[in-house]
Amino acid sequence: QVQLVESGGGLVEPGGSLRLSCTASGRGYSSLGWFRQAPGKEREGVSCFSLSDDTTYEDDHAKGRFIISRETAKNTVHLQMTSLKPEAPAVYFCAASDGCGRDWWRYGSWGQGTQVTVSA
Repeated sequence: QVQLVESGGGLVEPGGSLRLSCTASGRGYSSLGWFRQAPGKEREGVSCFSLSDDTTYEDDHAKGRFIISRETAKNTVHLQMTSLKPEAPAVYFCAASDGCGRDWWRYGSWGQGTQVTVSA
């Protein structure tokens, strides 16, 4: 059983930055990923951190703007988001899996999500 707790969401102006954090507890996972979902839209991948080899992955919309990192001592993965665009509000979820991938159904454990709104 894996427990995930996200934090760091909020309201930010276009072009601004936010840092999301995901703290994990439990066993049986080797990757922590971030997904987002806007109302009426499918859940889409954002980024993933492979804890076994420190490899990171970013989806196309996140490349060059988002950086994922780990804080090992706190079992935490951070998602630093910069140059945020005025998109529809979305809930960002942290998820745990045995390997990184874009498909959300591969992830067996999910956090409760944190809301991110980019608006002037």
